[in-house]
Amino acid sequence: MCGVFGIRSPQRDVARITYFGLFALQHRGQESAGIAVSDQGRLTVLRDMGLVSQVFDEQNLSGLQGDAAIGHTRYSTTGSTQWSNAQPLVQHGRARTVALGHNGNLTNASELREELATEGVNLSATSDSELIAALIANDTAPLDEAVASAMRRLEGAFSIVALSEGTLVAFRDPFGFRPLVLGRIDGERFAERFSPQKKDHSQSPSWVVASETCALDLVGAEIVREVVPGELVLVDEKGLRSLQAVDRAEGALCIFEFFYLARPDSRLEGVEVHGARVRMGERLAAEAPVEADLVLPIPESGTPAAIGFARATGIPFSEGLIKNRYVGRTFIQPEPGLREQGAKLKYNPLAEVAGKRVVAVDDSIVRGNTTRQIVQMLFEAGASEVHMRVSSPPVIGQCFYGIDLADPSEMIASNKTIEEIREHIGATSLAYLSLEGLQASTQRPASQLCRACLTREYPTNVPVEAAKLRFEAARA
Repeated sequence: MCGVFGIRSPQRDVARITYFGLFALQHRGQESAGIAVSDQGRLTVLRDMGLVSQVFDEQNLSGLQGDAAIGHTRYSTTGSTQWSNAQPLVQHGRARTVALGHNGNLTNASELREELATEGVNLSATSDSELIAALIANDTAPLDEAVASAMRRLEGAFSIVALSEGTLVAFRDPFGFRPLVLGRIDGERFAERFSPQKKDHSQSPSWVVASETCALDLVGAEIVREVVPGELVLVDEKGLRSLQAVDRAEGALCIFEFFYLARPDSRLEGVEVHGARVRMGERLAAEAPVEADLVLPIPESGTPAAIGFARATGIPFSEGLIKNRYVGRTFIQPEPGLREQGAKLKYNPLAEVAGKRVVAVDDSIVRGNTTRQIVQMLFEAGASEVHMRVSSPPVIGQCFYGIDLADPSEMIASNKTIEEIREHIGATSLAYLSLEGLQASTQRPASQLCRACLTREYPTNVPVEAAKLRFEAARA
């Protein structure tokens, strides 16, 4: 998961713009946040555990001065939740110093770790991201060649922002598992409000990269295009240049981004996420109709699909469940106990569900614990029937590319039939969107999406050992 952001703009307050960019990407990671700035090649990094608003304030932001910056919000998939794994991380190598932020997950991290150890490279963290920085920092070739060489050694998912030698660097794995977009700030666009001390906005365009287009929107950047899978982008005092460092593979953008992870106001490969989710709800209504009195979403990621379901069936839409917006996403809390506790803190049903046949629409069911609690809440509030409708197929496969899904043994759909899941969650009825329906809703061909969490068909070789804390265990 994770969110990454980068900008090079000598005439603007790059740290402040990065701060606001990270705000737009907070949904991609809540464990830690950080910003690194480059001031004529000198790197300064501030990172800590917690949300963007907890890590940064006016005082420490004002100390981050430079002409380029990168930022990161972390949700861990390899390496524990601790300060040493917060990003952007900094690697001091034989050739250069690199600050780097990573969204994704490497499938050959164990092999790379052994190779770097034999090369005498010291590693202080336990994340796979550190390996990427170490490859670049210890390669004595020019920066662009060092990055391209590192890309050829990496396997798995990586959308990267980095700073080194005064250059903003961004690159993406050849499959394009995780999104990465390129933008530009021209003239007096909205970014001026984020850099009031720097009045000259008439110079060359400021180039921006981000995990999602919603971050570009917030800072007033024009969306230029996607960073092409396998592409390396470098921005220095001479402007932007790019090269196809690794041959592009057949596309494999994560389908989980479409139905859950990405913000609904983002666009993925030109497709508005909100519109895709509404279409999922419409298709779900066609595939699994039901007689009911109310359609309500499981907020907030289930809302667009619930809108589509209600629109297609003519059943009235209601909020039904009120969400405490000051409680984080239960899915991305790092501990199971917090996840279960969070479900109780997060939702409260409205009285209008009493005596009603309710359709509750959610984007996915992974373990089923939260869903069971919600169904119970609705019945306790007086609902006469609770029909669960899910705007994705059953999640049955482990993700090796950057989403910390449960172990397959913990995924409710991996070892239960739909009827057994219905009994477990206590719903009156349960239906999932078909894989074909989901695919059609994204308006992308199956060949351009990774659907492994729904099919167990992986586009790359996957590691035999992929435990999140395997490198901590190796040190113990």
